[in-house]
Amino acid sequence: MLPQDSAGAVELEEPGLPLTDDAPPGASEEPAAAEAAGAPDSGRCWLCLSSRCCSRTEPAKKKAPCPGLGLFYALLSAFCFSVSSLLVKKVQDVHAVEISAFRCVLQMLIVLPCLIYRKTGFIGPKSHRIFLILRGVLGSTSMMLIYYAFQTMALADATVITFSSPVFTSIFAWICLKEKYSPWDALFTMFTIAGVTLIVRPPFLFGSNTSGIEESYSVHLKGTFAAIGHAVFAALTLVILRKMGKSVDYFLTIWYYVVLGLVETVIILFILGEWSLPYCGLDRLFLIFIALFGLGAQIFITKALQIEKAGPVAIMKTMDVVFAFIFQIIFFNNVPTWWTVGGAVCVVASNVGAAVRKWYQSSK
Repeated sequence: MLPQDSAGAVELEEPGLPLTDDAPPGASEEPAAAEAAGAPDSGRCWLCLSSRCCSRTEPAKKKAPCPGLGLFYALLSAFCFSVSSLLVKKVQDVHAVEISAFRCVLQMLIVLPCLIYRKTGFIGPKSHRIFLILRGVLGSTSMMLIYYAFQTMALADATVITFSSPVFTSIFAWICLKEKYSPWDALFTMFTIAGVTLIVRPPFLFGSNTSGIEESYSVHLKGTFAAIGHAVFAALTLVILRKMGKSVDYFLTIWYYVVLGLVETVIILFILGEWSLPYCGLDRLFLIFIALFGLGAQIFITKALQIEKAGPVAIMKTMDVVFAFIFQIIFFNNVPTWWTVGGAVCVVASNVGAAVRKWYQSSK
């Protein structure tokens, strides 16, 4: 998963992780390019044109990536996402929608030069514009919902619920893309539902036990629905990205995400009347770092998927939960309850099981 804001293919948001492993672009183009450039054949020297020469050297080989580098990138992505979540939790005087608006503005300033440099345009192929618009609207809505969840719930609880996104992705891919939904997927779905139930703790099952809940149970429930809504919209975003495939530039999908997200957040803030600059200079600094760490999480997960299989990356991404537990204890002095720990075990086990199964299938 990718809470995923999948960067990235991820937003992440992160929107999630791809389920197939593709060779990096250009991997098979180098020999043809060398031949077209007039490079000598393997048996002749380019200086004296003889078949063998002492000055002949072996052609340089492409340096292989450092072992484990992809997993390290995935770990950095998990850390960046967790820090961004922590900062959202710390900025309590700014509405979640306004935080989303600031992030859209800052990321727009970063993505704009990239689009100009890559000369991809700002609209995209006509046949994919409807998907780009849906990706932008659903992705930005997902971002607002998770920010609201972080502000109204314990950090660990909200983070664990975001990991239910792969379950919804499997269901939507089965419905929309006709992908196979196996009994294993159904089993992982049940594990995820059990984990979320342990975190929500509905009164008709658990009575009036509200230990470990930061706010009132009604506020906790609103945050839960927001976190589940984030997981649903993130899953839909990933399905749309799969539908478009590689025919649309990655930066263009982010461009739609930030532009439509800014429009959507401004409209909502106008309706709510919540638009206001934070009074504290530290909060303003936090807003900048939320955008930077959020973008960093997208970049690192994309880099990880370029050089490592999706299965191990998905497993490493579960470190989001570990970081969330650590940050909640250190910065908020709030030790997660055993209910949260049990829910985290169920949800993480579901994600790891699904990742291992798809990894095994792709390696056959």
